[in-house]
Amino acid sequence: MKMRVQMSNQIRGLLKTFGLVVPKGAGSVFERNVISLLDGEDNLASIILPLLKAWSDIRLRVAELTKQLVVMAGADQRCRLLTSVPGVGTVTATAFAAAVEDSINFKNSRAVGAWVGLTPKRYQSGEVDYEGHISRRGDGRLRTLLYEAASVILNRSSETNALRTWALALKERLGFKRAAVALARKLAVIMHSMLKTGELFNPNAGTAVPA
Repeated sequence: MKMRVQMSNQIRGLLKTFGLVVPKGAGSVFERNVISLLDGEDNLASIILPLLKAWSDIRLRVAELTKQLVVMAGADQRCRLLTSVPGVGTVTATAFAAAVEDSINFKNSRAVGAWVGLTPKRYQSGEVDYEGHISRRGDGRLRTLLYEAASVILNRSSETNALRTWALALKERLGFKRAAVALARKLAVIMHSMLKTGELFNPNAGTAVPA
């Protein structure tokens, strides 16, 4: 997916160099827009079209891998449990289950937040004692996915549950970014607890219920 985005940006950049701006749009819309701009631009087309073909091949491969991932996640009990959490899709659930491997690898669920780098650094020296930015240790990709899941809950979810209510209240006090980080950390704790107990997400408690 990262390669696909990089290549589409490269195509946009090259066309812009020649005064051709690709309108907003993704997927087949992006492809049609590029081809339309190349009409009558034979020399430029000889450069751009091979790049567009490579981009299209990557796009198809992403779609194929996504289908495979959905099938794999559907056959995995841990992933089915984790996708019961609001904002957590197949990719996030699969990444979390693969990274944690076995819930007994952590002494408690709260340790997962620190392991994935979502806990604040603490500075202590003499009379100075305060918390700084998150440590950013561990799996950066998983940390990003958890943050994205938190963003979905805060911005796009219309579901009412205890977890979202807590997060929205935090957003009012601390702002979006800090609330999203705190929610991402809480998601990591909840998801580990679910793997440990085998219970589904409980929308009323923000934790889990017996499956």
